[in-house]
Amino acid sequence: MAEKRDYYEVLGVARGATLDEIKKAYRKLALKYHPDHNKGNTEAETKFKEATEAYEVLRDEQKRKLYDQFGHAGVSGAASGGGFGQGAYSDFSDIFGSGSFEDIFENLFSGGGFGFGGRGGRSGNSVRRGADLRYNLEISLEDVFHGKEIKIEIPREEHCETCNGTGSSDGKLDTCTTCHGSGQVRRSSGFFSIATTCSTCGGSGQVIRNACKSCSGSGLVHRKKTIAVRIPPGIEAGTRLKVTGEGEAGPNGGPSGDLYVVVQIRRHEKYEREGSDLGVSEEIPVTVAMIGGEVTIETIDKSKVKLKIPAGTQPGSLFRIRGKGLPYMGGGGRTGDLIVQAKIVIPKTLSNKAKNLVKDLETELEAGSGIFSRFR
Repeated sequence: MAEKRDYYEVLGVARGATLDEIKKAYRKLALKYHPDHNKGNTEAETKFKEATEAYEVLRDEQKRKLYDQFGHAGVSGAASGGGFGQGAYSDFSDIFGSGSFEDIFENLFSGGGFGFGGRGGRSGNSVRRGADLRYNLEISLEDVFHGKEIKIEIPREEHCETCNGTGSSDGKLDTCTTCHGSGQVRRSSGFFSIATTCSTCGGSGQVIRNACKSCSGSGLVHRKKTIAVRIPPGIEAGTRLKVTGEGEAGPNGGPSGDLYVVVQIRRHEKYEREGSDLGVSEEIPVTVAMIGGEVTIETIDKSKVKLKIPAGTQPGSLFRIRGKGLPYMGGGGRTGDLIVQAKIVIPKTLSNKAKNLVKDLETELEAGSGIFSRFR
């Protein structure tokens, strides 16, 4: 008889591999070498049998401990191949019911039990946390500047007040007679044993005999809830604000999920944002641009500030007004700047007197070399 290979080597995992790593390795090998995919291939059959034997030992904490300490001798009676023949796994549907064995493996590794007479874990869905909710909230740039408390209305599932979320009119739950409270139904065939979620109780192990009329036994009712959300000053677009416990109520009286408010910022007709700085295009009279002066700038909070324009200012020139932008989010009172871009305004029509003054200006700026000669 050939010497057995090391179980860790068979599955291709390290000796310190986690149970999850062992499960993934076995699932990959089982799908690859299963007889349904390898008709008449005795080598694949042997590899499948070998991988299954290794998995059955390494998935069990006690068996694995014995194997690590004593090798194959420590588990010689726990993972033998006796009784494991072609008939035991030639057709998974004969053993586990309808569906492909890929589907069956999905069930096995997501809470069902796959073993050789051992007991699988319960699905644990009697009480579950409710789902998280997402709400997209659009706010104005002014809201970003000031910060604001905004009330939003959320449609969601809540626990039924009549039955306190149990679904039972008298608050009592009976043990499921199909699975006897285990939440699972186990079927065996030859070498394999499969535990599937009980269809009667949905895996909870309990059933409702007297359903609540208010929620039809679900324990949940659909309602709308108004929730106040605090928008902090300086918030960035795409920020997710978490409101704990304001998501969907959990089934069977389970805790509620959370609400995530995703903030989007409405495009402003005047200001552009870059971080905590604001940009604005401001009209500057051509005379002020030429000889210098002051213009009044309105900020995001409607206050007025004076901006000095130096003589000879060109179109597109940028000026920075410090501290007149947006607050830094969580910045301890720090504020960005307001960037003003000069938009030189040239009048489209001129009176005769104005035209003569422009001509006098051109003469003064050295005839033939002034800035207006190019427009003749």
